[in-house]
Amino acid sequence: MPELRFQGADGNDLSLADFRGRVVLLNVWATWCVPCREEMPTLDRLQAELGGSDFEVVALSIDRGGFGDVRAFFSEIGIENLRIYLDQPGASMGTLGVLGVPTTLLIDRQGREVGRLTGPAEWDSPEAIDLIRRYLNEPVVRDANRREPPSSLNDRVQAISANHKVTP
Repeated sequence: MPELRFQGADGNDLSLADFRGRVVLLNVWATWCVPCREEMPTLDRLQAELGGSDFEVVALSIDRGGFGDVRAFFSEIGIENLRIYLDQPGASMGTLGVLGVPTTLLIDRQGREVGRLTGPAEWDSPEAIDLIRRYLNEPVVRDANRREPPSSLNDRVQAISANHKVTP
């Protein structure tokens, strides 16, 4: 993964490297994006179920209004389990090659992108949880040459999106 810097709700600078050793579901989103608004509760429920020292949903807002807009949105729709992360200059769009929001990347413990989905998905569905658990169950250190072909994983992520309509 390329170097990506952003801020946590406490104002501290972070990067994706700070999450190395954990499986991360990085979701690039904005409060003004209708599909993002619909998808966010599923990410919150996923974090409630799997979140901890081995896994985190990193919901990275690109809102220009800053932390206040994101906090208000989280309060409005009842988000309780996600931390607030902000990419106020929107650098993630270019750095990660994000063409639209929401875009979600699954990142393994070694910090490698193993899947990507542009568009909303029901991230708390049994299929999505099983997919993420697969990466959680992998050893922390593994053969860097043994990797699932991205097309195969992306096909499964796309199937999760296609099989589950996101509802608020």
